[in-house]
Amino acid sequence: MKRKTFLSSVVSSMGLLATSSLLPEKVFGVDQQSSTQGTPVLRILHMTDVHITPEASPRFKALIRHILANHQIDFVLNGGDSIMAADYSDITEERVDNLWAAWHDCIKEFGNREIHSVIGNHDPWWASPDKSHEKYGKDYVVKQLAVPNTYYSFDRNGWHFIMLDGNHEGISLGDEQMEWLEGELAALEPGTPTLCMSHYPALGVGPHFVGGLHKDFKELKNLFYKYRDCVRGFLSGHNHLDDYAVYNGVQYCCNGSISGFWWGEGDDASAGPYYYLETPPGYAIIECYSDGSFTNQYIPHTF
Repeated sequence: MKRKTFLSSVVSSMGLLATSSLLPEKVFGVDQQSSTQGTPVLRILHMTDVHITPEASPRFKALIRHILANHQIDFVLNGGDSIMAADYSDITEERVDNLWAAWHDCIKEFGNREIHSVIGNHDPWWASPDKSHEKYGKDYVVKQLAVPNTYYSFDRNGWHFIMLDGNHEGISLGDEQMEWLEGELAALEPGTPTLCMSHYPALGVGPHFVGGLHKDFKELKNLFYKYRDCVRGFLSGHNHLDDYAVYNGVQYCCNGSISGFWWGEGDDASAGPYYYLETPPGYAIIECYSDGSFTNQYIPHTF
């Protein structure tokens, strides 16, 4: 059955430094023309909170085919909660296997495109018989997502990307990772445009309604200000809400979820079918430019 087509999308972008006046298109710090004209050096799909199940797989596969048919992307940033939920106390090993099998089956649709992922709170299995079980915790998720570590970085076309693991006490990086992050930023050439990504937001409006904020948001804010010549943005998900904030020149983009209301039709608080609160299911297309600016466009979907 066809569902209503959502026509609206939210576009936001940022540049080198925040200004006091915001353009309608939400371009910050650089001339609107210079940051949106010309060819971007990178086009990226940011998808988060897929919450895949075997039952939802046909819908997700169809969505991936739709995205690839309509957008030229260089790689994928996957914001975590890739599978529906392995973290509940009653989840069996068989269920974990089925969820990850569905994930791997679906992402074949991306072909040989790179997928750089972070770990969501629902991805690890904690109910294994003991901690020595091969599928227990985050290390198994690292293997399933084919990433080098729970946190890591990489470079593409002059941009630096830092993938973070917020799954520490109270939603935080923990001391060791925070020290690593500062070292990572300190080692950059001055002015290297950098995007960070965590499953959880580090700043925004949405956490006032549904929680989920990094408890170390002040430490992150201070670090980003110290290296403000490099840090351009912070990508997240978790809240299933389309939410943007800008502070000290850093754009915080919490994009809505692929799964919307967890692939369900919604509840009394849903603004429309499949919405979570006022946010429809969707994905974001990020375009990075050579001047250090980027755009983040959230695009609702109806799959």
